[in-house]
Amino acid sequence: MGKISNISEAASLALHSLALVAKSEKMINAIEIADITRFSKNHLSKILQVLVKYDYLSSIRGPKGGFILKKKAEEITLLEVYEIFEGKIQGHNCTLHDEGKCPFSFCVYGQMTGQFAREFEDYLKNKTIADLIKG
Repeated sequence: MGKISNISEAASLALHSLALVAKSEKMINAIEIADITRFSKNHLSKILQVLVKYDYLSSIRGPKGGFILKKKAEEITLLEVYEIFEGKIQGHNCTLHDEGKCPFSFCVYGQMTGQFAREFEDYLKNKTIADLIKG
């Protein structure tokens, strides 16, 4: 089955991880997040380190260590996190048209790809990590 959009595992895992850290009443470590999300601890650790690098998380090492948010959950939009892993959202994604190989002067998908991209971007721009933990 084809997908309308392809959100990478990394972007999805980053958003879920930030929400779990924000929701936790104590520091939460990579093993706990991996257990909850059922993803590889090694892959998750790479994602978490990117979030540390971009100043979304603080990392405390040691047996009682873990991760805490560096910013308020209300200040972190889903779009800014998504773009770290995916880049800017493109409004058009027809490879034939984009590469100049399309035999038509109009897009066979009409305006749907651009409309979907705008709506998706607006959704991510208007949602924060705090919104995810509120439910």
